[in-house]
Amino acid sequence: MLRSRMTQTAVAGLAIAVLAGGVTAGAAADDARGPSRQDVQDARDAVTRGKRDVAQVRADLAAAEDRLRSAADAASAAGEAYNGARWRLQQARRAAAKAQVRSAAAAVAVEQLRAGVQASVSAAYENSPALDTLAALTRADGIDGVLSDLTTLDSAQEALGQSWVEYRRAAARAAAASARADATRQDAADAAVAAKQARDDAAAAAASAQAEATRIAERKTELIAELAHLEHVSVRIAAKRQAALEEARRLAAEKAAQEAAEKAAQEAAQEAAAQAAAAAAAAAQSQAGTGGSDPAPPAPAPTPAPPTSGGVAAALAFARDQIGEPYVWGAAGPDAWDCSGLTMGAWRAGGISLPHYSAAQYQVSTPIGLDDLRPGDLVFWATSSDPSTIHHVAIYAGDGMIIQAPRTGRDVDEESMYAWEPPTFFARP
Repeated sequence: MLRSRMTQTAVAGLAIAVLAGGVTAGAAADDARGPSRQDVQDARDAVTRGKRDVAQVRADLAAAEDRLRSAADAASAAGEAYNGARWRLQQARRAAAKAQVRSAAAAVAVEQLRAGVQASVSAAYENSPALDTLAALTRADGIDGVLSDLTTLDSAQEALGQSWVEYRRAAARAAAASARADATRQDAADAAVAAKQARDDAAAAAASAQAEATRIAERKTELIAELAHLEHVSVRIAAKRQAALEEARRLAAEKAAQEAAEKAAQEAAQEAAAQAAAAAAAAAQSQAGTGGSDPAPPAPAPTPAPPTSGGVAAALAFARDQIGEPYVWGAAGPDAWDCSGLTMGAWRAGGISLPHYSAAQYQVSTPIGLDDLRPGDLVFWATSSDPSTIHHVAIYAGDGMIIQAPRTGRDVDEESMYAWEPPTFFARP
């Protein structure tokens, strides 16, 4: 750096001397011993290298900020994966409990039918003719008594047969119910193991994000000090400039994301309109070919009714009351939240029960489009067009703003829904 400043000074001094229109004899003698052409070129190269150094420092700062965000986003996604594992465990336990009840009921039914079969067997045995035909004929009722005994035996055997069929069917149902109960218990056990692993992964991701944040904060301090040195300004001014650049970068990214989302929504609407028009034209042509009357135009797809205004107001008021509280993975209040914990708590205040898992919140809500968004609706982010990859959710506040528990290291806030990246799905509770 010292050589860079010396060469810059030499270049500047040489330029001043040339612009002055001449030098004294003593100065001429100094010039003879002054910087050579190579020295001048070296000085210019040093200045150029210094400029590249500034650009590189800024690039390193931007990369550090990106790494910080990536680590925090990964931690938040891991936390939401843990919520998903817990939700699946709850579902598995409920299924196991129901299967156990069905299995127990089937076992009771089998026992009841078994008792009926035993009674039928006893009746058949007691009613079977024990006397030989000759002895029976010597009885007072004679042949009529024998025929009566045979009729009773036939009836008992028929009842026994029917009871046996019902018993076998019930036994098969009981065996199947028992097998399902065993399977659901195993599913619940597997889900418990998966939930524990997801919890451990979330904890590790959060710890890694925190460690990365500490490293990046230290690195950014070093980079800003280096930037201040290269630009010959104070560290305070360098930090202020860097903050302004990062804000400009954020706003530019936000604008680009909003434009991309609006363009995608517009293209989707145009495609849907074109498909509807083509379907209507095909229907009209088909109707004309059959000589019938003109068909009625297709009814527009119904738009989900908005929640009651009181419910929306309560949900948004609750969410706003949590602004400033920290993000903690797996948290659902009262003083810390993760993304789906916040939306669950908000809509619980609004009178609607949602699961503590963003993908499940989308499943139990009514999907809508970007143009249908109203305050209180849910906004989702996913890694693909498959809703099962949803990993973040926020509540829409209106005017393009959302209230969310963003990620590790940030508090609940209200900001543009394009401040991160374009949302993927939208739904109404």
